[in-house]
Amino acid sequence: MAVKCLAPSSRSLVHSVRNIRRTPQGQRRAFLPNPFGSGPQTLTASRTLDYSHETIFDVISDVSSYSSFIPYCQSSTVTKSSKPDPETKKTYPEEASLTIGFDSAVAEKFHSRIYTVPGTSIEALSGAAESSLPASKTSHHNPRPDATSDPTRSKSVLTHLSTLWTLKPFRYKPPPESAKEPGTQHMNHKETSDLPGQDRTDVSLKIEYQFANPVYGAMSAAAAPKVAEKMIEAFERRVKEVVASKGGAGERGRVSGSNSVA
Repeated sequence: MAVKCLAPSSRSLVHSVRNIRRTPQGQRRAFLPNPFGSGPQTLTASRTLDYSHETIFDVISDVSSYSSFIPYCQSSTVTKSSKPDPETKKTYPEEASLTIGFDSAVAEKFHSRIYTVPGTSIEALSGAAESSLPASKTSHHNPRPDATSDPTRSKSVLTHLSTLWTLKPFRYKPPPESAKEPGTQHMNHKETSDLPGQDRTDVSLKIEYQFANPVYGAMSAAAAPKVAEKMIEAFERRVKEVVASKGGAGERGRVSGSNSVA
């Protein structure tokens, strides 16, 4: 869903960046690739962030705040919420509308269906895209209406859009001072650090998209990887701001990242 906020027109085309993977779905590599494609394209990106998965999940699922930190997102409104989750007892966004553009003269409104697995996954769908999350994990969400009454299924410049965030938390134990240098790292098993363990999270982003007009798809080939990079950077900055506003260590952030173009 949030990918729309970063690609309002072909004027944003820029060169591809490293570490974002884009692959046609259901196609084999041809001797001469077809620039117009026949199915959805896929972007993937990943980061390891020095924050808890709860904090990151709260930021990504706070759809109504997107317009305050994602480029080109003029407005973001949650139009429907889920039922309370059996475990957390909280409700989560279920449908949302986003207005994307440069100004009032160049803008378009999109609708998205949202599914959440609290603390773990956030998925947003538009057009013909269907959920990939297990139904048993999203039982707090209402059934998605059919195409005749579901605005999130309406076709726009994109006939298919799926955005899936996956969070995997783990505890990181800093190495002892005596084992930080390359020649002493083998001493890790003999000593432990006095520092407490830290919450870290592997964050994965997967975006599938297909334009109604194949010409737009060909034109976006160079811009799409940059869009994914900018989007994940925007969420990283937002997490830092939220943590800092609560008195946490706002300078903490990315530990590592992986994006590639193929």
